[in-house]
Amino acid sequence: MNPYVIFWIPAALRLALIWIGAGVLWFYYGPMVGLLAALIAMTAIATMQLHYLYRLNIWLDVPDSEKLPDGWGAWNAVFARLYKLHREEEKSRAELNEWLARFKQAMNFLPDGVAILDNVLFLEWCNPIAERHLGLTLERDKGMRVTNLIRHPDFINYIILGRYDQPLTVTLRDRRIIVQIIPFENRRQILVTHDATDAERIDTMRRDFIANASHELRTPLTVINGFLEIEMTQPDLDPATRKDHMRMMREQGERMQMLVEDMLSLTKLESTDFSLRAERVNIAALLEQVQQEALALSGGKHNITLSVDGPDITGSIEELHAAFGNIVSNAVRYTPENGEITLRWKDTGSGPRFSVQDTGIGIAPEHISRLTERFYRVDKGRSRETRGTGLGLSIVRHVLLRHKGSLEIESQLGKGSMFTVIFPSTIIAE
Repeated sequence: MNPYVIFWIPAALRLALIWIGAGVLWFYYGPMVGLLAALIAMTAIATMQLHYLYRLNIWLDVPDSEKLPDGWGAWNAVFARLYKLHREEEKSRAELNEWLARFKQAMNFLPDGVAILDNVLFLEWCNPIAERHLGLTLERDKGMRVTNLIRHPDFINYIILGRYDQPLTVTLRDRRIIVQIIPFENRRQILVTHDATDAERIDTMRRDFIANASHELRTPLTVINGFLEIEMTQPDLDPATRKDHMRMMREQGERMQMLVEDMLSLTKLESTDFSLRAERVNIAALLEQVQQEALALSGGKHNITLSVDGPDITGSIEELHAAFGNIVSNAVRYTPENGEITLRWKDTGSGPRFSVQDTGIGIAPEHISRLTERFYRVDKGRSRETRGTGLGLSIVRHVLLRHKGSLEIESQLGKGSMFTVIFPSTIIAE
């Protein structure tokens, strides 16, 4: 309804009634009585208006739909409209709070950190990832200036210069963090953080892998090409020399073949498209085969014993053969002649274990944590002599990851090593 009709017509009618009543009293009782009655009526109306204004003022201090005062006349329409507006505001606020809660929940699931700052870079909110990346605690740091919370010189320069078109990479809490500030609205800015540590590590590993693989392939290729050039330029070589050259070229060719095969195996194990083909594994038969291969590699120079006292498991026979074979072949290569190598399979109650213990040259403690890295060698010269590819223990690690197993290494220089493969009990075949 038109506000003019709601407010002015009732007010005009009330004034008209007051003056009509005052006129009647004037006519019958004289002017003093009429004027006094009009004054009393006007005072009552003014008092009532002031009363409603007072109640409205109190309500405006603490708006509450349930405590909105009742009114009379035009005030009834005023309070009704206020009630409607307040209920709409409450509904809008509830919807806004719901969307804000959804936004914060969504931000909590992001892989990147998000922090909201005001126009002077005071922290208003951040998700748990930003807390972890930047070392913040929202409850403690809310309302504080971000340059007082993150005191890295490069970050402070980034803030001072205000060149937000390019991200900044800094090292915070031993992690490589990419930071960028994105202005939005007039009084807000978003600070986005991304942990690039793993990506940089993977990229470094990829570059190292390519460099190491190229180096490993270059050596045998150089030897083969060198002997081939000799054969081409010196056709009158004596048969013994030529035979010796052919033998060395064959050895280098076999070395390249082993390297390529190990690289292909490692690539296949790392591929997400290559699913595990689990089947029942006859452990006794598999380990006997591994023992026979180790005896052949040893050529009778080592005493290799096998003890099997545990259940069969489920897994990939081919992958487990490769993992166990790599561990045992390493023991043979790095154990001096007449050394002892003991293979054991047993059930510990918490899961089966396969251990390979030798009396070899041992490994220094600083090398143990890096043994499963690609192409990592404790002694590069000796690795060349033993014809290892440098990928064997990397293959072991990936095979065990696919079988939910782990590898423990214990070693003492000059006394030998023990490699233990630990499987969970869930891998035991029924």
